[in-house]
Parts: sequence; structure tokens; C-alpha cells
Amino acid sequence: MLRADPEHGPLVPMLLVLTLVTGVVDAVSYLALGHVFVANMTGNVVFLGFALAGAPGLSATASLAALAAFLLGALAGGHLARRLPGHRGRLLTAAVAAQAVLVAVSTALAAALGHATEPARYALIGLLALAMGGQNAVVRSLKVPDLTTTVLTMTITALAADRTGPRRFASAVWMFAGALLGAVLVLHVAVPVALALALALLVAVAVLTRLAARAVPAPAWTARR
Repeated sequence: MLRADPEHGPLVPMLLVLTLVTGVVDAVSYLALGHVFVANMTGNVVFLGFALAGAPGLSATASLAALAAFLLGALAGGHLARRLPGHRGRLLTAAVAAQAVLVAVSTALAAALGHATEPARYALIGLLALAMGGQNAVVRSLKVPDLTTTVLTMTITALAADRTGPRRFASAVWMFAGALLGAVLVLHVAVPVALALALALLVAVAVLTRLAARAVPAPAWTARR
């Protein structure tokens, strides 16, 4: 499942790792930051409706904060994609490096201040949603089919309807693995450890993509139309 693709080169395995990261950070946000997602904005829109109706355990403010930060991250990611349109390897390297910085700050914040207080909680929601919004926008511009890294509804629908696509199945498996691993770390170890895992994965993607961009022939990195 981590093999390079003939058309998209090393992008496929790198995006699968980012799908794993999505599962980890959404486990952190949902389980530790008050039932809010930082990557799955469909969930936040639904939660916002529930919260406004008075459902217990949900915060409209938290959902709105995550949505706003995600939108800002997507705006920044779209701007980066327009500035680096020709080489998808360089674009992914730059985007993931920026994302790693945000997750590193989140990890340090969680380790130093925890996540229980409102200021720390909202800072973590904002930083992580900003990082995931940027990831989502850049991955969208890479145009690798069936690997959005953050949304699985259409991927699972296509998997069932078309009854084809190992990449679709892999995407679901890696998201599940990230959510499971993230939940185990949040519930039984510590939030900073879960975030540190996400950070390590992002650093690995950035480094490996940069190395691959030098070694893999240019056609694999050409922007798709």
C-alpha cells in the first residue's frame, strides 16, 4: 500500500501517510478538545446544528472556531498551490513543512499548558484546523484520484458502487488506523504524545517527498489538469 504509482509517483504513499495523520489529529480534537473536528468539516457543520439546538456536550463556538481556522488554512494552501503550480513534489514538500510547524507548536503547547483550559483548548483547535485546512487545499490541487486525505464519504461510496479501487480501500484503512492509534494515545498515554506522532509523520513526509522530488523523473510530478 506504500508503493509508488506509475502515474503519480511517490505522491500516493505520501498522501496515505497524510490520511493517517488526519485520523490521529481528529482523534485528538474529538476526544480531548471537546467533541470537535479539525479535519472533518462535515462533522463540524453537523455538530454546529446540534449545538445550536441545545444538544449537550457540543460547543457551537468550538465548531465555528474550527471552521474559521480551517478556511484560513485552505486559503493559505490555495495561495501556495498557485505559487508552486508546476511541480507537485515541491508543492507537497512546502505545504507539509508548514503544516509540521503548526503541529509542532501545538505539541509544545499541549505539553506545556495542557488542553483543559479554554485558552489552550481553542489555541489547539485553531492551530490544528489551520494545518488541516492547508493540507486539504494542497491535496486537492495535486489531483490524485481517491486520495483526499480528509474526506471518506465519496471514497467509500465509490468503493461500494464501482466495486473497484485498491486506493480507495487503502484510504479508508489508513484513516481508520490513524483514528485508532490516535485514540489509544489520547485515552491511554497523553495528548502531546499523539500530537508528537502526527508531527513525526509530517516531518517524514516532507523529507521523503523532498528526496523523491530529486530522484524521481519529472513527469511523475507534473501538475495534472
